[in-house]
Amino acid sequence: METLQPLTSTDYTGPAGRRGWLLRIAAAIAAVVLVGLLATAAALQPDSAGLGTHHQLGLPPCSIRVLFGIRCPSCGMTTSWAHMMEGEFRAAAAANLGGLLLAIYALCGLGTLLQIVRQGKIPSERTIRRYTIALIAIALVTLADWGMRVLG
Repeated sequence: METLQPLTSTDYTGPAGRRGWLLRIAAAIAAVVLVGLLATAAALQPDSAGLGTHHQLGLPPCSIRVLFGIRCPSCGMTTSWAHMMEGEFRAAAAANLGGLLLAIYALCGLGTLLQIVRQGKIPSERTIRRYTIALIAIALVTLADWGMRVLG
């Protein structure tokens, strides 16, 4: 039985390699999903209350708000993305600061995914580390923003 080894960027070199094409297909699918999310956000009208934009998608009210009467960490995130896609950065941050940062992260990630599609290889470990640190930072900002809204 073969032992699995961690993948490196050299495992995906060359456009003719099977792994390279599988990586390109996976990156293309992820890019299409991100474009879909961003396009959906662009098509929404941000709710003036700063949250509730997701109702335009037929989604129910936030369970945390219904049960406990407080916002959850993701309350206002759809509104934030909708503002972001209209270039309204202050309104996006006011709705949910983590949502604004996550939308920017998605746009950056889209660029990286398109590079993967073009090159057929995974980004460097440095790039992956930066994306990971950024995502952790966004999660921490989201929780801090939520805590300040709940306590304040």
